[in-house]
Amino acid sequence: MNRMFFFVIGILLLTATEIAKVYFIMPMPGSQEADTIDFAYWIHQNVWIIRVVGWLLIAYPTYKLVTEPKRVGRKAVVLVLMAVYGAVFYLFNFRLLAEKMFYQPTKTVLLDVKNSKIPADKVVLGLVVNGQARAYPIQFIGYHHQVRDTVGGEPVMITYCTVCRTGRVFRPLVENHPEVFRLVGMDHFNALFEDKTTGSWWRQVSGEAIAGPLKGQYLPGFQSEQMTLRAWTELHPETLVLQPDSTFKEAYANMEPYEKGKTQRPLTRRDSLAWKPKSWVVGVVQNKTARAYDWSQLQKQKITNDSLAGTPLLLMVAADSATFHVWNRKVNGQILQFTADSTDTFRDRETGSVWNRHGICTEGLLKGKKLTRVPASQEYLHSWETFHPATSRYL
Repeated sequence: MNRMFFFVIGILLLTATEIAKVYFIMPMPGSQEADTIDFAYWIHQNVWIIRVVGWLLIAYPTYKLVTEPKRVGRKAVVLVLMAVYGAVFYLFNFRLLAEKMFYQPTKTVLLDVKNSKIPADKVVLGLVVNGQARAYPIQFIGYHHQVRDTVGGEPVMITYCTVCRTGRVFRPLVENHPEVFRLVGMDHFNALFEDKTTGSWWRQVSGEAIAGPLKGQYLPGFQSEQMTLRAWTELHPETLVLQPDSTFKEAYANMEPYEKGKTQRPLTRRDSLAWKPKSWVVGVVQNKTARAYDWSQLQKQKITNDSLAGTPLLLMVAADSATFHVWNRKVNGQILQFTADSTDTFRDRETGSVWNRHGICTEGLLKGKKLTRVPASQEYLHSWETFHPATSRYL
């Protein structure tokens, strides 16, 4: 076989490798639907070996083809193909990598409500650890994808995936040791983080390692709540609030329409109709049984009574159209049925007691009682059904 053949094979191998190592872990046409994470991880782990093989294939042919006289046509082909490979290498290593598109804060500043610059109607991910409360605006954490902090003496990793609309908080510990994570890409449209020590890939929506030496393990997590800052501060007036990092002013501005579902970008837009891939849903899991509730329907009803896997549920969307809660509607051993009352209040039919939007009874026989919170999340339907394939839909 002639030298040109080996050169072309080498260039194709190198170019395909650079594209493949990004294609399978970024939202490119057709890349996120298939179960290719193991292949993507193999490429990621062996990319330098493949590169060396490719460089060896092209090294001698390139030298001979360039130095030999009377090979003007082939020299031109070689130079063009080398330029194409160089462009692909730059594009897929310095422009299209997740960590080159989304950066961590250069500084993390949290202020009390009195000194905070964050408007009260902003949607936040709220967290309480050992009695200390924090609020993280999704406009900021949605861009960064992760923000590190210490709350109540515990290290925390606040994560958000805008393509799935999932906010999760984890302890950044791997095998009980502090760990550093970087955003590496996504799988089935959900953000992937890589730990520095083992190089394992961790899924944002669940904290599960889905590739690498620690595959099958989970990051320990914290429960968080999503609501407006105003609603959060009503519950936790002593909270600290994450402030914007001036380095990312433009990126934050681009994220501003996202929280209200007004962005038109294909990956982060909102479907206005129910049960479409980009429809908002509230997802609940009880006793390993999952159910999705359409956001628009919840918003219209304001109060929704349901039962899931033996747990009586109450779902409520507040008048601000952003704050929501899911509670267990059993109080003192009695299952209550609720109806909407006035703005952000509701009544139980059994005693006629009045409850506020934080699940606290303010008037009636049950005054002072508080409904027990049930963990729930707001996300896109495609995300909920991808990671809860056996889920039912509340219709």
